[in-house]
Amino acid sequence: MGDKFLSSLRKLSFQVECTSHAEAILSVDFPKALQEIEQVLQSMRIPVEELVRGGGGESKGTQRLRKAFAKLNWKKTKFELKKLINEAEKQSISHEIDHVRISDRGTIALEIEWNNKDPFFDRDLENFKRLHAEGAISVGVIITRGKTLQDKLREFIRNFALKNKILSTGDLAKFDLELTKRKRDETERRTKDGKVSFADAWASQFCGDKYGQATTHWQKLKDRITRGVGNPCPLLLIGIPDTVVTE
Repeated sequence: MGDKFLSSLRKLSFQVECTSHAEAILSVDFPKALQEIEQVLQSMRIPVEELVRGGGGESKGTQRLRKAFAKLNWKKTKFELKKLINEAEKQSISHEIDHVRISDRGTIALEIEWNNKDPFFDRDLENFKRLHAEGAISVGVIITRGKTLQDKLREFIRNFALKNKILSTGDLAKFDLELTKRKRDETERRTKDGKVSFADAWASQFCGDKYGQATTHWQKLKDRITRGVGNPCPLLLIGIPDTVVTE
């Protein structure tokens, strides 16, 4: 990969990988779109408290990314592919993409997978493959949690617990968090002899439940790319690093 390709992101420790000549296509035909991707991600910051609070629906970090792309005209788009025989419709398939950038040189489809179940990668990649095969898009882009961020989540959560004096299940209430009876019993069992602190036990349990291996992160995406999912659609893959988290 060329040194200048998304160099500002790589200097900030973002992981950047391309498949099927996506780098050449984006560099020559979509330089403005590349600048917009850099612009949005360069300013990305996630307060550690957002990692903890989360709640239902999309995270605040994802919402900020979506709004930033929307302001730059990356629009949610529904592609509808129809098969006609003698002007009679025989088949219709639709694919909705969250962020689409259209220019006179072609179309880029982009999905943000911050923290979904990892089969969402299969959906995104298969959508990209079909749309590319039909000439609807030139390149697909996926942004997800990078390796360094995935590896450091437990440390971030543990430090948050220590800094905010979360020393028991009762202390979780001030952050609108609670444990089920099963999780509470498990935490008490792990901390009973004093060898494991509550912060360590809770951080391990929290990350396993919310940001576990079965969620969308870099390694799960790479596993699919290695198996050829989405091939031969040109792809740009971007992993968000631990450096975006502010403590």
